[in-house]
Amino acid sequence: MNKVLFGALSLAAAVSLNAAVYATVDGMNIEDKDVAITLGAMPGVHLQQLPADTQRKVIDETISRKLLAKEAKKSGVEKEAQFKEALEEAKDAIMLDIWMKKIYDDIKVSEADIKAFYDKNKEQFSIPAQAKAKHILVADEKAANEIIAQLKNLKGDALVAKFMELAKSKSIDQGSGANGGELGWFGQSQMVKPFADAAFALKKGEITTKPVQSQFGYHVILKEDSKVAGAVPLNEAKGQIEAGLKMEKFRDEMRKRGDALRSKAKIEYK
Repeated sequence: MNKVLFGALSLAAAVSLNAAVYATVDGMNIEDKDVAITLGAMPGVHLQQLPADTQRKVIDETISRKLLAKEAKKSGVEKEAQFKEALEEAKDAIMLDIWMKKIYDDIKVSEADIKAFYDKNKEQFSIPAQAKAKHILVADEKAANEIIAQLKNLKGDALVAKFMELAKSKSIDQGSGANGGELGWFGQSQMVKPFADAAFALKKGEITTKPVQSQFGYHVILKEDSKVAGAVPLNEAKGQIEAGLKMEKFRDEMRKRGDALRSKAKIEYK
């Protein structure tokens, strides 16, 4: 049932899109509604969210579909009984889609409902403490100690510059090494325990004075910054909560209507 309800909004949503024109083929426009059909296998994805080369492939595929549909029409398939039967079935599906979309659009979620959900589910909006760090990963403890020796008397920008230089030339973590050892922001549970414990124990601007051993090798860590634990504010979480509550109310409404109609219908299982 959930799959049906999520899918039920797709066609009506596509119909309501602005009619941007991406290409023309034999005088026919390739618009949002055409592209939406091609993207049907990726619900919730819009053309503009895709990389430029992928957008072009989607448009090219849509052009092919348009030309193939034109060729199918020329073949006279519209006159065949199979087409007419499929068309009647499609009409029912389209009618249901649009009707359900109207019901969905009419559903309202109050500010009180949003706040009540936020207050009841605050753990969903919690943000753990975070650290931002760079690291240099080497295979043995001796190499790590040599790096620490080159860094220990430096501070501020000089420390950062030298750390990045060594990360690029010495680190066996090629991904972060190419970016000067940068790891970005992370929570304590996102890193292996020895690394996380060491990184969170450092103060801003400090490096580890001893190599930190993990299953990956030996790390030298530079702590760049930290954030204390907190929560996503209600005003930032509001849109997500509202959308979730609206979909939940929509599902309940469809379930109630379906149950009521089934209770009145004459149903015979074969």
